[in-house]
Amino acid sequence: MREAEVSVTQTENELLKRLADIALDNDPIPTELYATYDVKRGLRNANGTGVLVGLTRIGDVVGYTIEDGKKVAVPGKLLYRGYDVADLIQDAESHGQFGYEQCVYLLLFGKLPTQAELDEFKLLLGSMRNLPQNFTEDMIMKAPSRDIMNKLARGVLASYSYDADPEDRSIQTILRQCLELVARFGTLVAYAYQAKRRFYDGKSMYIHNPAPDRSTAENLLRLIRSDKTYTPLEAKILDLALILHAEHGGGNNSSLTIHVVSSADTDTYSAVGAAVGSLKGRRHGGANIRVREMMDDIKANVKDWSNEGEIRAYLQKIARKEAFDRTGLIYGLGHAVYTVNDPRATILRERAEVLAKEKGLLEEFNLHRIIERVAPEVVYELHGDGKRICANVDFYSGFVYEMLNIPRELFTPVFAVSRIAGWSAHRIEEIVAGSRIYRPAYKNVGEPRAYIPIAGR
Repeated sequence: MREAEVSVTQTENELLKRLADIALDNDPIPTELYATYDVKRGLRNANGTGVLVGLTRIGDVVGYTIEDGKKVAVPGKLLYRGYDVADLIQDAESHGQFGYEQCVYLLLFGKLPTQAELDEFKLLLGSMRNLPQNFTEDMIMKAPSRDIMNKLARGVLASYSYDADPEDRSIQTILRQCLELVARFGTLVAYAYQAKRRFYDGKSMYIHNPAPDRSTAENLLRLIRSDKTYTPLEAKILDLALILHAEHGGGNNSSLTIHVVSSADTDTYSAVGAAVGSLKGRRHGGANIRVREMMDDIKANVKDWSNEGEIRAYLQKIARKEAFDRTGLIYGLGHAVYTVNDPRATILRERAEVLAKEKGLLEEFNLHRIIERVAPEVVYELHGDGKRICANVDFYSGFVYEMLNIPRELFTPVFAVSRIAGWSAHRIEEIVAGSRIYRPAYKNVGEPRAYIPIAGR
């Protein structure tokens, strides 16, 4: 870089720094004003429950009941169209089938398919897994990204240009668009990952064609691996993770985003692209990466992974903001709805143990079990507010993905490959049942000011 260019860059950075300081000083709002105006921050009531802003038939998240105006903790349940997700998983496993595709059918069409209907649906998805002609070269390879979620969002938006009628709002067209995205998300993610390996990591890139006769889980594993191989156990456990992440009610941030953006009467690709941006957030889909980073820190600082006392002492340091990232958060604990247990974590934990035995990682699995039991006690002892917290799905999902040799940069994209099912169902529900654009209120707490001409400033 030439000296003049360096000088310009330094001047630009200095200006941006000054402007950023002005922005920081200008925008803070006193915390007490939120109470004064009874603002539902984060669309949550004072007791932690969510503000009711819509109705849905798609999914339900059960973690408490309200009795005499108070939350009462109950064992967690996750329901898809009224069916317990645990039953969906048990049925698929008992028949030796991959269950994610049946889950997609149920979420979209509101009923369990017959075997003939399911076979027909799988054939349809299989026929849609390939990306449009020249899409890989023009939209993925020519503009790779360090972040796969960013690239996924761009891929979704770019799909608009390859759709013969992207603005058609008929349910048939929206359903076709959603099914194509469900079928192609794994391909988009895998190709974006391969481009990232080639252009940012300096590693070899492998572009395999998706197999139309294989499940979503099988395709994802074969597309991200150089040799396209995987074990039946690996594919079945990834399929399980996809089922567990496919839907989580209309109130989670990314599904709410689908409803909000769809209510503006925009196209499918804009709505889904916005949901991908939401899921990318570290407070949403990116949380399992923070769990793994925390676990790396714990494993490095706790010498005896079987010593509960040593583990407890280090968790106390984390909770007191003396260790790890100094936030005081023990990642993978707590949930907005679940109180006694997160049913997804319970199911995933059972399968994680099986996989850990196969991979020779039982010692690390047992470390997770001790932390899951001890950490809520540490949080209660420190804060003493009586709030019940439990391990959430992020506590085990990242561990499972690592045992499947899925790189961390793919953790959140794998979540998206699953959640596109729920997003699609919520988009169609909003189009069919919604009749008003979302328009909540914000209270302006700024003061009126007399305008000052530029010469007098």
